[in-house]
Amino acid sequence: MKKLILSLFVLVGLSMSSTDVLAQQTVLDGVYVNENTPSRKVIPYTNLRQADVMWSKRIWRRVDLRKKQNQVFYYPEEPAQGRKNLFDYIRQAILDDGTLTAYDPGTVVDPDDEFTRALTTDDVMAKMVSESEVDIFDEFGDPIGTETVRDTLLATAIKFYEIKEEWFFEKQKSQLEVRIIGIKPVVEKIGADGDPVLEDLFWIYFPEARFVFANSEVFNRVNDAERRTYEDIFWKRQFESTIIKESNVYDRMISQYKTGLDALLEAEKIEEKIFNFEHDFWHY
Repeated sequence: MKKLILSLFVLVGLSMSSTDVLAQQTVLDGVYVNENTPSRKVIPYTNLRQADVMWSKRIWRRVDLRKKQNQVFYYPEEPAQGRKNLFDYIRQAILDDGTLTAYDPGTVVDPDDEFTRALTTDDVMAKMVSESEVDIFDEFGDPIGTETVRDTLLATAIKFYEIKEEWFFEKQKSQLEVRIIGIKPVVEKIGADGDPVLEDLFWIYFPEARFVFANSEVFNRVNDAERRTYEDIFWKRQFESTIIKESNVYDRMISQYKTGLDALLEAEKIEEKIFNFEHDFWHY
């Protein structure tokens, strides 16, 4: 009798486990298996010789995540429907997968955007985790000591992305092109005086990041069946940005010689100058 009961338990357990496996194999959150994004490959840049570049201009841009056109970089705040925001993909690639390298952005006085010093995983973690001392109170409200609280940087704290790019005119194709060189997330933190302050986290070398972005799915506002990635967003320039610096003899940003509306007009002036360059080249 005991053997019979034991056999029944074994059969029930096997049937339940087989049901779980079958459910995992047959349950599909959608109507088809996503075969596009996981197998995406990076489209290589065309070979470029220095002799073929007739004109070039280096530009720095700021992508404000509060603008509607740039919400694709900010949402979802938490991973959902197989998608993540841009910072979560970058953080995973640096800390978990080891497929991206973070570079030191320097200081406010001495910024560094030339990818001269690679950061270790511990360096990146130190930027993403902050420690603070808080008071502990007993049930009567009397202080009894302090404890250390660790706060991990959330993706929602990212307010801007700064982009470093190169515009150039290539004479073999007679075409004005642009290539992104680096991306830097800028986070908003609470300063010592309690006011919010902006802090540069690190630079990412964009040609290296393309391999990560090509397999990082984003939301398509128009068509759920058209799976886009962050590589598509950057390749097609589907974001809104403001120029904050162009290469100049003083190596200064627009904010150092223009403020307020004048700074915005200066940025638009630089944008228009780049836009008109190719048109003026073919003007007869």
